[in-house]
Amino acid sequence: MAKGLQKHQERMAILSSFGKDLARRAKSKCEICEASGVKLLPYEVEPVPAEPEFDNCLMVCENCYEQITEPKRFKAGEHWRCLAETVWSENPAVQVVAVRLLKRQEKDQDWARETLDGLFLDEEVEEWVTKAV
Repeated sequence: MAKGLQKHQERMAILSSFGKDLARRAKSKCEICEASGVKLLPYEVEPVPAEPEFDNCLMVCENCYEQITEPKRFKAGEHWRCLAETVWSENPAVQVVAVRLLKRQEKDQDWARETLDGLFLDEEVEEWVTKAV
C-alpha cells in the first residue's frame, strides 16, 4: 500500500511541475469553459500514460474538473454550450475532453448533437476519444 501511495505522490508532483506551463498555455483560463479568475487544476486526459505527459494534461476549473472526473455529478445544459467552440481547439487533449462531454449530453441537448454532427476530427483524436473512457 505504501508503494502505491508513493507512486501516486510522485505522479502528483510531476503534474504539479507542469502547472506553470499549463497555466501559460491556457492563458490562466479553464481550457474547457474558459472561466478566468478561478482556481485551476491540472487534469490528465484518459487513458493516462505510465509517466505523466504535458500534452495529456489540461488546466480546468473546479466545476469542469468535478463534472469530468465524476460522471454521476455531470449536469447537462447551458454551462456546456462553450463546447461548441472548445471542440475546435488546436490542442488535441482539449478536443478529446470536449467531444466526450458533448457525447454525455447529445441525447438531451439538440445543440450538442448538432455540434457533434458537424465535427471533423483527425484520426488520432477520434481514436483517443474512444479509448478508456
